[in-house]
Amino acid sequence: MILEQNITQLPGVGPKMAKTLEKLHIHTIQDLIFHLPYRYQDRTRLVPIEALRIGDTAIVEARVVKKELSQGKRKYLTVWIKDGTGLMMLKFFNFNSGMLKTFDDDGLIRAFGEVKKGYPYLEMVHPEFKALHENIPVEERLTPIYPLTAGLTQKQIRSIMASAMKLITPDSFPSFVSQKYSLSEALHYLHNPPPDADLFQLSEGLHPWQKALALEEILAYQLALSRAREQESQKESIPIKLSFDAEKTLLSALPYKLTNAQNRVIAEIKEDLMQDKPMMRLVQGDVGSGKTIVATVALLHVAMMKQQAIMIAPTELLAEQHYLTISKLLTPLGISVTFLSGGLTAKEKRIRGEAIKNGEAQVIVGTHATFQESVEYSSLALVIVDEQHRFGVEQRLALQEKNQLQQPHFLMMTATPIPRTLAMIAYADLKHSIIDEKPANRIPITTTLVNHQKRDQLISRLALQCAEGVQAYWVCTLIESNETLTAQAAEESHHLLEESLPDLRIGLLHGKMKPKDKESIMQSFKNHELDVLVATTVIEVGVDVPNASIMIIENAERLGLFQLHQLRGRVGRGSKASFCLLMYEPPLSQVAQERLRILQQTEDGFVIAEKDLELRGTGEIIGTKQTGEVTFKVANIFQHKDIIEKAQKMVPKLLDNDEIVNGLIKRWLNHRTQFIHV
Repeated sequence: MILEQNITQLPGVGPKMAKTLEKLHIHTIQDLIFHLPYRYQDRTRLVPIEALRIGDTAIVEARVVKKELSQGKRKYLTVWIKDGTGLMMLKFFNFNSGMLKTFDDDGLIRAFGEVKKGYPYLEMVHPEFKALHENIPVEERLTPIYPLTAGLTQKQIRSIMASAMKLITPDSFPSFVSQKYSLSEALHYLHNPPPDADLFQLSEGLHPWQKALALEEILAYQLALSRAREQESQKESIPIKLSFDAEKTLLSALPYKLTNAQNRVIAEIKEDLMQDKPMMRLVQGDVGSGKTIVATVALLHVAMMKQQAIMIAPTELLAEQHYLTISKLLTPLGISVTFLSGGLTAKEKRIRGEAIKNGEAQVIVGTHATFQESVEYSSLALVIVDEQHRFGVEQRLALQEKNQLQQPHFLMMTATPIPRTLAMIAYADLKHSIIDEKPANRIPITTTLVNHQKRDQLISRLALQCAEGVQAYWVCTLIESNETLTAQAAEESHHLLEESLPDLRIGLLHGKMKPKDKESIMQSFKNHELDVLVATTVIEVGVDVPNASIMIIENAERLGLFQLHQLRGRVGRGSKASFCLLMYEPPLSQVAQERLRILQQTEDGFVIAEKDLELRGTGEIIGTKQTGEVTFKVANIFQHKDIIEKAQKMVPKLLDNDEIVNGLIKRWLNHRTQFIHV
């Protein structure tokens, strides 16, 4: 079949472009055709200036009245344009001499962009534009906007897509779900909607063609997960005999009592461990809910049966923190706990590797180094993965291969609450546990909004607090200065704080630093060798520093609600009153106001996660697009809840039909089939 041929069969796709498209999981012509637009632009009609409204995305055609370069440190170009109905401005913060020549007085300009409130006229900031020396017709159909990757432009992918679409015939795609619609017709429509298409419907994923495709896609995922569940049920694991006396000794040594939620989740895990089928459980627990002790109890029961268990964390620093906590609890019970990470010397790795291989090491805590080929286990019965979304498919496969005879029990933990609709799709093959209580000794964090104009007063307050021995985080949203954004860069803030607070020890941490340097800085902060740590959001998931009780977040309006909550969770871990100060730059959008208001009202991560998804579902996504293991081409968990439920009801009826199941999985999942069969 021609659509199953390599993407290089299309004109304009050489080896270099094919490599670029691979980053988007596009290998065949069919992969490309199912790479659908995520939004559309209406460039089919010119809009008179007087008809423009704030928030519109429109195309205007007008003559240049004048242009002006602002004076001062930060230069920008303003161009006034006029049609027969009114006057507006085009504003450019990045421009060159060639652009200045383009905007000749009385020259005809066609501009496309978002209409914003300017003074005294409406304006477009950095619109797409072209000088018109002849009458050029507008687009005949809505313009599709595709997900891209580095090295690929919208113009390139539209050109390649046009070639691919010519190869589709009415018989190219059999309909596995309903004979009421033609998949070929749906794809043609969604890649090139006519000018009278309902743009709102399309942008919200509610067009009938989108809903028909979404049903297929969700079905494919549900069917694949059901297959995976069947395969999992055929495997055997080591049933763990529980050691109640050891558990009682462990818990009685704790300086606190477990919450009811922790006890409930521990009971659910123990029930799974006793079975001869592998546990596949996901534990959700908010920041600071006490997931580590829950994991430790599971590790204890496995170790007491002389089997091996490992706990994996995404960073060396977090893994080391888990190791110190777990070894302190388990070593008095005669359990050997060892630490394994890439940062160890070759000699240390060899010695610890031998202890793991011969079974001397019963509990192994570490990073991804725990599943490298060179590490052999005596009898691996339990794998616990902290912040599970940071581990890919290959790592899970590598871990399963560590015990060829029997499948290890799997326990996955996350501090990121997962909404019910997403759990129905992404984690339908897992049992769920939720730790929905915080330990009683946790002191509430006071969250306050601070206008960025009060920065100097805030710095003075910080100096007084640190003089009394308190430590603070100062979080920035950028690493380097950026001409088009107003956010303070971490490097600038670090320099400013060093100048303003010469008596304090101030460190800098960001994602572009080498891993060893990051570990070193974080360790210095933990050891109170630093008073203030200026950092980017790299500290979102990090170690406990109980003495750090102040969290200052610059340009808080630029971060997602749950990301702010995760950052706030870095403080409030000691006995001192803790504060989270959200610095913002006015004016705030309505969504930003709502986001910061919610954060002031609650510390409940589950409430915050749902609200965050609700707000992001409205279409305003600030910063980098968030991604996870489950990404859909058409389906949307916010808009298609009814379709998800419909698909779930259809799964049992279709599961035994290999033609439909295999056809849908191949069509929609393709590159993800390996993950599905894990």
